[in-house]
Amino acid sequence: MEQFIPIDIHIAKLLDWLVSRRHCNNDWAKNVIIIREKINAAIQDMPAHEGIIQLLSGTYINYFHCLRIIEILKETEADTKSFFGSYGSKRMKDWQEIVRLYQKDNIYLAEASNLLIRNIKYEIPALKKQISKCQQTQQECEKKEAQHAKTAKSAQNEINNLKKQLGIQSDNIQQDLSERIKTLPEIYDRIASKVKSVLPAVSFYTKFVEENMEMKVSVTLINFVADRGNATTYEWQYDEAPSRIEGIETNIVVEENNEEDDGGGIDWGDDTFTDEIDYGISVEADPNQSDVLMPDDSGIDVEKSKDKVARGEEALTVLDNPKTRNQFLNEIMELESFLKMRLHEMKSDDGGLISDVSETPENVKYMLDAVITVQKLLTDKTTEHLHNVKHLPKYVENFVKLLKNKKNVIEKAKTLEEELQRKSREAAQEELKLKAKLALINQKTRDLQVEIAADISKKYKDRPVNLMGGVQVNN
Repeated sequence: MEQFIPIDIHIAKLLDWLVSRRHCNNDWAKNVIIIREKINAAIQDMPAHEGIIQLLSGTYINYFHCLRIIEILKETEADTKSFFGSYGSKRMKDWQEIVRLYQKDNIYLAEASNLLIRNIKYEIPALKKQISKCQQTQQECEKKEAQHAKTAKSAQNEINNLKKQLGIQSDNIQQDLSERIKTLPEIYDRIASKVKSVLPAVSFYTKFVEENMEMKVSVTLINFVADRGNATTYEWQYDEAPSRIEGIETNIVVEENNEEDDGGGIDWGDDTFTDEIDYGISVEADPNQSDVLMPDDSGIDVEKSKDKVARGEEALTVLDNPKTRNQFLNEIMELESFLKMRLHEMKSDDGGLISDVSETPENVKYMLDAVITVQKLLTDKTTEHLHNVKHLPKYVENFVKLLKNKKNVIEKAKTLEEELQRKSREAAQEELKLKAKLALINQKTRDLQVEIAADISKKYKDRPVNLMGGVQVNN
């Protein structure tokens, strides 16, 4: 019955188990050195045989390999076998000597057990860790690729939006902007045609202030545009149309920046691309500004051209001239604020100060909508961009810089994407190599485990031997 009782040995304690049962000696390691030297010398002279090539490729030669080599040599060195069964081949004698030295004090069993323990505890886990690292690298690369792709897409969308706002269709910014600026008069005329709808609000505002606050309001520019349209600044100042207009020629010049981009190098960190550019403009008008142009009857001395020719700023229309445009926008915003406040008071419980006013909330809401319509048309992004392009010399330069910076962002992002793709491919290739190596060492370790278990079993009358914590645990 004893021969059927299995022997369970944990691989981590296998060598100690062999030494404690006197199968091996503690000094086995120093004797292995001599055997390894003989193996290294013997493998220098081996016959061309497929089996031997497979045995010697990518593996640590142990005792069990030596036994298989001798079996192969029995075929290749058969012609050197004598009548008494001995071989005259030096190859055979060398390997037989190696096996003999291995078998002395069961050195082979100690070495094989040590190799098995090393594979299980160190080699296989190390390979798995390297494979995991390769997989992690691929995941990180994929994540960063997505981030850079998102950055590039965002920058491209910003470029498209900027071009769309200015109506630029190509990369010839100078030509496109020059053509787009020509549309400003039409845009301003369209805005001026809407100003008449604001007159009821002007009347309501003026009447309310005069009756309740005993003061006068100045929305003269709104009245002027409603009456005469988008006329020249000259006409606004002198209350008469000029005999001739000498307009200011607008030249759009885009200077090429030939300086090298100091960001051309690749930064392998996780930089965030930022491209904040100051356009040098203020979108909202300053209600307290002092450079407001007034009509001739304002009492301000204005030198009038004797020949009634509108030149310089006087040749600009009131909605095109930055000063009168801001003044007009101030009046519109003043009117809008008043109407919003009145509408809020009308909707409140006490009704505010509306007892002297006949307008209904519905009428005030209608007035407010008309004012907001004009305000939105004048502050439309495309209109503002074109206005700034025409009147601010730095605007186009800053716009071009912004486009260039966005393009640099895209180029950098694409360069980083390509580099990450290369790193990901390398990691994937390395993973395949490591997996192949792991599969090989797993197989070799499994074979060695079976051979050691079989050898120990022979020493105990073929009792079954279970080596626990082996390859199957590490799979």
